[in-house]
Amino acid sequence: MLQLPFFFSHERKWRYARHLCFWVLWFLFQLLLYSFTPSAILQQQTFWRRIVITFPEAFLFLLPSIFLAYSLMYLVIPKLVLPGRYVMAIIGSLVLVLLTATFAAFLSVTVVDAFRHLVADRLSPVLAKEAHPPFYVQIGVAMLAGLRGSITIGGVAAAVKLLKCFFEKQQAALILEKERTKIELQMLKAQLHPHFLFNTLNNVYSLTQDVSAKASGMIMGLSELLRYMLYDCDKPIVPLDKELKMTRDYLELETVRYDHQLDISLQLPQQGGHLFIAPLILLPFLENAFKHGASKMVEQPWISMHINITGLELSMKLINGKCASAHTPAAGIGIMNVRQRLQLLYPGTHDLQIDDLEEMYIVNLKMTLDIASYASEKPFAYGAAKEI
Repeated sequence: MLQLPFFFSHERKWRYARHLCFWVLWFLFQLLLYSFTPSAILQQQTFWRRIVITFPEAFLFLLPSIFLAYSLMYLVIPKLVLPGRYVMAIIGSLVLVLLTATFAAFLSVTVVDAFRHLVADRLSPVLAKEAHPPFYVQIGVAMLAGLRGSITIGGVAAAVKLLKCFFEKQQAALILEKERTKIELQMLKAQLHPHFLFNTLNNVYSLTQDVSAKASGMIMGLSELLRYMLYDCDKPIVPLDKELKMTRDYLELETVRYDHQLDISLQLPQQGGHLFIAPLILLPFLENAFKHGASKMVEQPWISMHINITGLELSMKLINGKCASAHTPAAGIGIMNVRQRLQLLYPGTHDLQIDDLEEMYIVNLKMTLDIASYASEKPFAYGAAKEI
């Protein structure tokens, strides 16, 4: 489309050039047509003399043609035809045709006829003195004469407009199809990367089993975390059991990282029952506890996490120690995001209280969970990933 800017570009310069060429060609055609009119006066003139005589008439009758063509192109087609309002389009077109005929007749009986008489008086006084037909006949002939050219060029302009709309729509569909194919390829590539990641983790896990039980255990825990994040967290809700298991796996990895010098008090419900929760809604608080609390304590880092279920309500109390001089951002990106998610996903059914004290950071969260049938458990796509 960009290779033919004269026909398809929406830039103002190309549009002006396109419309100017269109009307210049139509005017030249009309001028030739009028110059060969079988008039007794014109037949006595030379070709160029006929061109000069009919030039004003051809120019004036261009006005009703322009009125009809642009009304069809920029009013009837975009407002009525393309939205599918075909009955209104037909009625609107008929009204425009009637208005165009009236406009052409007005020009004919006023300006054009006066000019014709002026020319006839000068070129052939005898013919000029012939009796004129009745006024209603003049009006009828003038309307038909004006419509003859206006309907033709209006139809051509409307056809060009419709063809252009169809072509642009077809091009847009092709672009969408290319984008869809591109997105599908990106999704396939995105699936290949986890496949490579889990295969590699599987190999590392096999190599470390006989060397370091601790390392192989960490790889196992990391693999479980990644699998949950990659394959389950694209769903709107997940079983509470999976979210709690992910929390345990995360804490176990962090415990190993601290070489068991981290004092953890963990109380989680053994079963989540039939409750469902938005994925990764609890993890940001836990990450925040390690990032701004335990990791900055030189001696005796500690974290206390208690989660209880009462009916549909989940209550979480997370406390972590911190250095008295340490500053915990009140609204980091992670906490800010989880606040927004809670407002969107649990409007009016959650209560989040955060207390940043001198030596500890306290998070109290209460939220009402959902009971829903978890329709589609996403299967693991890769056999190698299952081995870890």
